[in-house]
Amino acid sequence: QVQLVASGGGLVQPGGSLRLSCAASGSIFNFNVMGWYRQAPGKERELVATLTRTGNTNYPTYADSVKGRFTISKDNAQNTVYLQMNSLKPEDTAVYYCNAARNWRDPGYWGQGTQVTVSS
Repeated sequence: QVQLVASGGGLVQPGGSLRLSCAASGSIFNFNVMGWYRQAPGKERELVATLTRTGNTNYPTYADSVKGRFTISKDNAQNTVYLQMNSLKPEDTAVYYCNAARNWRDPGYWGQGTQVTVSS
């Protein structure tokens, strides 16, 4: 079992940028699916981005609503996954959660979440 700590959230104006980090207490190499989710008040949890490892290659995927604006990446040496968020919109306001799973059938482990607020 690993613990995940999400950080980097805050208040930003529309069009601004934030970089979220999810630090794990141990190696994330064998967690083949890393993901970022978000949940806005009164809304369902939404998948934002995933990073899937196959051999030495990592494949990113994104929700249509964030394509071209968000980038997911990871540093195995630092046991950390990142979400770079650019051109932020008020609709991006939510609590962002990270997840580490062995595969798509594994519910995985969750971080505590970090608040992102986009407002002028």
